[in-house]
Amino acid sequence: MKQSPALTQSTSELEHMENSLKQLNDNRFENVEIEEPVQKILDKLTKANFEAYIVGGCVRDLIMGREPHDWDITTNARPEDVLALFKKSKYENDFGTVLVPYRDKDKTQVVEVTTYRSEANYDDHRHPSEIKFEDKLEKDLSRRDFTINAMAMDKDGQIIDYYGGQEDIQQKIIRAVGDPLERFKEDALRLMRAVRFSATLGFTIEPQTKEAISKLAESITLVANERIRDELIKIIASPNPYEGMCQLHDTKLLQYILPELEAGYGIPQNRHHIYTIFDHSLLSLKYCPSKDYLVRLAALFHDIGKPQARKIINGQITFYNHEYISANLTKNIMTRLRFPKDDINRVTNLVRNHMFYYNVGEVTEASVRRLIAKTGEQNLADLIDLRIADRLGSGTAKAKPYKLRHLEYMFDKVRHDPISVKMLKINGTDLMKEFNLRPGPQIGALLDVLLANVINDPKLNEPSTLLAMAKPLLNLNLDELRQQAKNIIDEERQTEDRRIRRQHRV
Repeated sequence: MKQSPALTQSTSELEHMENSLKQLNDNRFENVEIEEPVQKILDKLTKANFEAYIVGGCVRDLIMGREPHDWDITTNARPEDVLALFKKSKYENDFGTVLVPYRDKDKTQVVEVTTYRSEANYDDHRHPSEIKFEDKLEKDLSRRDFTINAMAMDKDGQIIDYYGGQEDIQQKIIRAVGDPLERFKEDALRLMRAVRFSATLGFTIEPQTKEAISKLAESITLVANERIRDELIKIIASPNPYEGMCQLHDTKLLQYILPELEAGYGIPQNRHHIYTIFDHSLLSLKYCPSKDYLVRLAALFHDIGKPQARKIINGQITFYNHEYISANLTKNIMTRLRFPKDDINRVTNLVRNHMFYYNVGEVTEASVRRLIAKTGEQNLADLIDLRIADRLGSGTAKAKPYKLRHLEYMFDKVRHDPISVKMLKINGTDLMKEFNLRPGPQIGALLDVLLANVINDPKLNEPSTLLAMAKPLLNLNLDELRQQAKNIIDEERQTEDRRIRRQHRV
């Protein structure tokens, strides 16, 4: 596979970032907007003669003009000092992190206030077995993963940046703090975090950092599957999921995280595909129109069973029943990564049904109803998005051809069942029970007449009103009434059908 291309971001996002970076002057960030509760915590710590800074991702986000999602504070105050200053705070760990609560609107939020610390002996490749509280900020920042996350900012906007994080933000680079091999040996999850930041921010990974990831890629197997799942979701849901997956492949992480996907690397397909199985899978993810990461995951996995299904028959490459193999592999992968059961069912359902057949003029309303029953009405839009991803990932120029638009029209027409007796608030059983009638054509005739009246006046569609209307009809010539009703219903159905056709341009 070719080296992954430069990552992309929207023009407005880049302009916002550039404008924020221009504010940097003498290492001070002007007009900084730290949330009021966080500012109050900083003020209280500094008034008590302690150092206090916001640190990590919130500083990075402020510099980039992004809204921080989490606020972390670092201080030389010891946990007992923080507990004494903030009476409702809690300290229930060995890492120097005190949880300080505050009210935000109608919810109680918390800010993590952590004492400067250094760490050593990462025996499980995730957590330090030795913690030492420090007096200097530099010691604390030196233990952090990447330069863009190793900056601190005081309450006045003064930035402390020992490792060139600001410059790396300007250059759009993910770089490990210090020796990348050491940083990744300390915490193997950082291997995936580097790729995740690359995908979410649109940055490239600095060469030495990337080389270290490749050298230590196998150590990702030491990380809990739930943590791998969380990082994978963030990559898939990012603005650059395709580039993120390319980075996982380039750094050799993918063979340990998703070996089933890696198995398609370099394997050609049949004459209908210009890409290998692997490239087609990643391109389908790239072009998936849905922002729902589960639909994107279905796009990535929809052909994951092709390497197992691949056979050569009469000189032609075939992949018969690959959708069922792909669905089983998808279920196994998502189970291994501890996805919730409902998410597993939803994705495997989409993968299993992505080969649905549809040709205008060949498929009946009944077969469309069967497809809806099979896949679930709530999954119809996702199934269309998956088909679009599959088409564009195959190199097809047109995302939604006429027959896909026609299928959407049929979905709308059938699932809403426009102008049908199903819209009535009584049914044939109600009529038979109320008037002691036997099953037969008379029941259908009565319902058609009632439907025609409801079309003219929807307020009549109440059970008691409909039964009262039906009673005098029992002794009338229902054939004539039924024909009058049919004329009204057919005219309304044609009007509704024209509206749905216009909506879907068919």
